[in-house]
Amino acid sequence: MSQADHSTITPRMQTLLLLNGVGLFIVGIVFGWAWFFHLLGEIVLWPLPIQIEVDIPGDSRGFRMGHMEAITHGLLLMAFAFAGQFMRLSQKEFTVFYWSALINGWLFTLPAMANAFAGTRGLAFGGGPFKSGLANDIIYLFGWPPVVAVHVLFAVVVLGTVRHLRASE
Repeated sequence: MSQADHSTITPRMQTLLLLNGVGLFIVGIVFGWAWFFHLLGEIVLWPLPIQIEVDIPGDSRGFRMGHMEAITHGLLLMAFAFAGQFMRLSQKEFTVFYWSALINGWLFTLPAMANAFAGTRGLAFGGGPFKSGLANDIIYLFGWPPVVAVHVLFAVVVLGTVRHLRASE
């Protein structure tokens, strides 16, 4: 493939990556509030006259993981929106980059959040050393697409970045 066949990321793709990153951040904030109320056992927002007892199921480790996944992957998508300009890829390679980034971001985050409510880890089919059950197994299966996507994603990022570096010599 010649140098002319490579281009930079499109503004639309940059905007969509940024928007998805912000979306993950918003999901992380909302999930953080659920974690906060889970820990307190009530919805209380002093000085507002609100105090409602709640019993939000889940475990703090799972809430922490889901909250941090959303923040981390949201930042990663925002960074990729910016970093795309430092890659030289074909349009097909940019499409692989884009979808791998979205699969990585959302499908590492949402199952981690589901783990918080189910009390599972989703790390092994059948539970492994952790809680087993249908929820765990479904979450485990949803983990495979992002595991594949993250490897594809970073291979494409390295490829595009090296091409950009060589082109700027």
